[in-house]
Amino acid sequence: MKVLVINAGSSSLKYQLIDMEDEGVLAKGNCERIGVGGKISHKTADGRTVSYETDFPTHKEAFMELVKTLTSGEGKVIDDVKEISAVGHRVLHGSEKYKTSTLITDTVIDDILSFSELGPLHNPPQAIAMKACQDVFGKDVPMVAIFDTSFHQTMPEKAYMFAIPYEYYEKYHIRRYGFHGTSHRYVSARFFQVSDIKKEGSKLITCHLGNGSSISAVKDGACFDTSMGFTPLDGFIMGTRSGGIDPSVVTYLANKEQMTPDQMSDMLNKKSGFLGVSGVSSDCRDVTAAAKAGNHRAQLTLEMLCYQIKKFIGGYAAAMGGVDAIIFTGGIGENDKALRSAVCKDMEFLGVKLDEQANSEFSGEEHKISAPGSKTEVWILPTNEELLIARDTKELVSK
Repeated sequence: MKVLVINAGSSSLKYQLIDMEDEGVLAKGNCERIGVGGKISHKTADGRTVSYETDFPTHKEAFMELVKTLTSGEGKVIDDVKEISAVGHRVLHGSEKYKTSTLITDTVIDDILSFSELGPLHNPPQAIAMKACQDVFGKDVPMVAIFDTSFHQTMPEKAYMFAIPYEYYEKYHIRRYGFHGTSHRYVSARFFQVSDIKKEGSKLITCHLGNGSSISAVKDGACFDTSMGFTPLDGFIMGTRSGGIDPSVVTYLANKEQMTPDQMSDMLNKKSGFLGVSGVSSDCRDVTAAAKAGNHRAQLTLEMLCYQIKKFIGGYAAAMGGVDAIIFTGGIGENDKALRSAVCKDMEFLGVKLDEQANSEFSGEEHKISAPGSKTEVWILPTNEELLIARDTKELVSK
């Protein structure tokens, strides 16, 4: 079975074609600038690359070009589009309705659109992409929706509720949803494959660290709590997001600067975080380089990041009554050895003892990096959200 994995944005269509016989990626790429021009970048498993500009008025034309690239020319990896057995779509928000991945029907697409207020930047284009995919592949090709929020639906009520009047939860479903669920689910499941620790009775803390970051407490293999909240803005400092702050800062600044709610949201989501504090960049690598060059605000940014991650790890260990393993994943989590070292420093009280040589030597690779005798294991586990989407798609379609 070959599964096409789709991650759609308002002006982009990222894809991977995965052969589920060996779970190998046959090709991957991105259709960019949909609606404002168009460009496709495509790479095959054997190293062939194709990149050219073409017109993408809508997502439908992007799918048509994607099919053409997969089946003909320099980027060809299959002979016929009929070799694609199913399509798996990443979806940001499933509200409280979708607790697991689900086969896509017209009703599911309508539901995804109805959650647009909860995921205004992602849900509409993802629903549009599903309809475009149906137009190109036909309704006989099954599609599956994999929701970023579904993994966190196992949180207890005490973890996901906010202390605002309960009527707003009942009227507007305002609660903690959590995001990056596909990544947290993948690495926590992978942990049980590579470690001697069993799922039953286990207590893990998974740290997905990148331009957007979140940390989850995973108990018995299920999400117990997570740092992102009603939106991906909550939690700790990220590339351009502030993370959690005193809500009164919002009202105070709005009054002082005469900012509208939309302007305030834009500032907190797009102008804060690494970029806002350092004044250098939203990219952690740039901030790290500036910090090494003596930039105080860049140094402060990294100190804030490590400090806030430590607080979440400590808090989740307390909430679960202990921790068996801490897992680092995501672009920063997998590759930044200095950050992992700083986070794990002075954590002996939690049973954490880092093997500094392993931390340095195996950066970016799947490996246990805690020292022998460390009561709490520490791992680098590269995430693979596309593979998890493909696996869910295969499982549901096979049923």
